[in-house]
Amino acid sequence: MEDLLKQIRSCSICQQHLPNAPNPIVQINEYSKIIIIGQAPSRRVHETRIPWNDASGRKLREWLAVDESDFYNPNLFSILPMGFCYPGKGKSGDLPPRPECAKLWHPQLSQAFHSDPLLILVGQYAQRYYLKSTFKGNLTDTVKNYSAYLPKYFPLPHPSPRNQNWVKTNPWFSNEVLPDLKEIVHNLLQKNS
Repeated sequence: MEDLLKQIRSCSICQQHLPNAPNPIVQINEYSKIIIIGQAPSRRVHETRIPWNDASGRKLREWLAVDESDFYNPNLFSILPMGFCYPGKGKSGDLPPRPECAKLWHPQLSQAFHSDPLLILVGQYAQRYYLKSTFKGNLTDTVKNYSAYLPKYFPLPHPSPRNQNWVKTNPWFSNEVLPDLKEIVHNLLQKNS
């Protein structure tokens, strides 16, 4: 795993498409209990080199009911974006994750885990990639049917402040999905701790 992590951190495969020098952001441990698979680092994450070190990360930790010390403990959580580098700014938020990363690195990483972790799929890019034909066609229907993907996957919307209107217009998410998410995460973190 260490050799693979070194290769990832020195990757420059999509350098010509990035607004800044490549700066792959990952947190990996082959024994992690949970893998968070998100989109791509934000500009702030790119600058600080700390995954989910922004408003989206604060909201995600709230959804998971974990503090920073647990979240940044690689024995508990691996953090693996679909695109490892900040993709740049688009018209309405950041650009989509570069596709090269997932194709190149995700298959190698998935074989390196010694545990059978829960994969939390944050946003439709991760959901489309991992759920393939079982993706329900849109994020709302996929998240609404989260229990169909357990115990391997747990799909979530992106916790970006831009998506808070989605949370408000879909009260079932806060009332049904989040309590189950918190319970599952709590039980996994307590297991063999």
